Amino acid sequence: MRRKIRSKLLVLLDIFLINFALLFAYLLRFDGDLSAIPQEVKKNIFYIFIVATVVKLLSNALFKLYSSLWRYAGIYEMINIVKAAFIGNVVMQCYVFIDRILASREVFIVKITVPASIFVIAFLVDIFLIGGSRFAYRVFRRIVKGEKIQLKNLKRVLIIGGGNAGAIIIRELKLHTELNSIPVAIIDEDPYKIGKEINGVPIIGQNKDIADIVVRKKIDEVIIAIPSATNQVINEIYNECSKTQCKVKILPSVAQLIDETVMIQKIREVNIEDLLGREPVNLDIQRIASYIEDQVVIVTGGGGSIGSELCRQIASFKPKQLIILDNYENNAYDIQNELIYNYPKLDLVTIIANIREKHRIDSIFKKYRPNVVFHAAAHKHVPLMEGNPTEAIKNNVFGTMNVAECADKYGTKRFVLISTDKAVNPTNIMGATKRIGEMIIQAINKHSNTEFVAVRFGNVLGSNGSVIPLFKKQIEQGGPVTVTHTEVTRFFMTIPEAVQLVIQAGAMANGGEIFVLDMGNPVKIYDLARNLIKLSGFEPDEDIKIEVTGLRPGEKLYEELLMDEEGLKSTANKKIFVAQPVFTDLALLKRELDRLKEIIMTDADEVMEYVQMIVPTYKKAQ
Repeated sequence: MRRKIRSKLLVLLDIFLINFALLFAYLLRFDGDLSAIPQEVKKNIFYIFIVATVVKLLSNALFKLYSSLWRYAGIYEMINIVKAAFIGNVVMQCYVFIDRILASREVFIVKITVPASIFVIAFLVDIFLIGGSRFAYRVFRRIVKGEKIQLKNLKRVLIIGGGNAGAIIIRELKLHTELNSIPVAIIDEDPYKIGKEINGVPIIGQNKDIADIVVRKKIDEVIIAIPSATNQVINEIYNECSKTQCKVKILPSVAQLIDETVMIQKIREVNIEDLLGREPVNLDIQRIASYIEDQVVIVTGGGGSIGSELCRQIASFKPKQLIILDNYENNAYDIQNELIYNYPKLDLVTIIANIREKHRIDSIFKKYRPNVVFHAAAHKHVPLMEGNPTEAIKNNVFGTMNVAECADKYGTKRFVLISTDKAVNPTNIMGATKRIGEMIIQAINKHSNTEFVAVRFGNVLGSNGSVIPLFKKQIEQGGPVTVTHTEVTRFFMTIPEAVQLVIQAGAMANGGEIFVLDMGNPVKIYDLARNLIKLSGFEPDEDIKIEVTGLRPGEKLYEELLMDEEGLKSTANKKIFVAQPVFTDLALLKRELDRLKEIIMTDADEVMEYVQMIVPTYKKAQ
């Protein structure tokens, strides 16, 4: 109701301003002497005022000058005022011109005479008066009605990045006074910009000066406003910020800003993913689409952290049918509902089944005849599997054999095994079973028309069992955060990034390869814990203790991504490398696995020794 009243008041105000602008234009045109106006011009001046008022009100309405919230007016609204004034005066000028033509032919009843410069002058006066009235309202709201920034609990903000995003953040902070934040300085790496100002905020230094500026300017909060920055640059900036006690926030990357808009609401806390120092993944979309589009695709372990992300990304490539296969109904149910909502036209099938049951898997493959299989079902928790080695073998070895043999039997075109860096020179049973899984697909590939490949990568942030959720839970509980060793390092990547590369690697498959993903530089788990504590707003070893507990059974200090004998070749994607097969004797492998199955059933104590015979590089940690 109040908004309608305001709109009507604005219309009444504009009627006055439009007519005043025209009157002022006539006064300027005739040097302020109304008596100097020719009689033929005076004759229809009242008529011109009426027509101009109607035309310009319609033009103002067209450009939403009566529906904007003028308390938040900015450059966008100013542009609309200019457009409205321009269109209104151009229409009037055209109207006068057409009238003259028709009058000369004695077609038009009302003959009007208007000097050519009147609407040029009126255009400028319209902008000044209408624009001035709107922005005066904004000033009135901020000053007269007390909408001033309260200096009592004011947060002083340092903006990192003197580009477009930084300028918009500054404007938004000044506009949204309810945030009680004021930008006081800007940091930018371009030396040319230092000494300049953006919206009244000075650019006073570079990244190396952050700690000093925070002290000098009494900064409370830092906002990183560089959407185009690489993770490595973000990491470097954060390292400088971590020397201070300031809270650090970040504007998402260009890839995350899908609609390419920058808003104050999109500023978020810095995540651990921002500090990995990794470059974005570039996908060969055409190549990927060629092997997934219009194909029947099955994802085993489709409800897990990797499997569910595989399903999300595969769905975007328009498969003929997507089959989620999982042993755990809750996870499968969650990803099923998500995909139904996001991809209503997707032919989606959800199957609850255990890959250990050969007859069940056989019946599924017989019915659906999948063209592409992503095998992500596995037991992967290292300490748990050390205490339950036979379960790891049943799932990761015999389950993989079941799915691979069915893929071969029913003519699957491509089979992609999700492997792990723990399969390289394994020191735990989980890694050893994943290495046997790689051996299975390499051996069976030699005798099959199906292209069997494996993709090997390290830890993924946020996956089930990942160290990050554990650390976050420990921080929420007040600590301590437990680290097994100060020198333990691991390779990390995000789940979406890992899955993108898995799908890309599948497109490169010729059969038998192990694709190794570029995991970037290894990260010390101890440093990861410290960063996560800082990101949570605490100080390591002061607010939250870090406790070193000692290496767990089967745990390495350093993970590897390649065995010495495999060799490594680059591919078209600089983040994917390929290792050639080193084991292809399927008959020997089957004999060894048959014997392993007997040992599981009869003498579980011998399991570790026999696994070590199958995987000579398996050296059980002491």
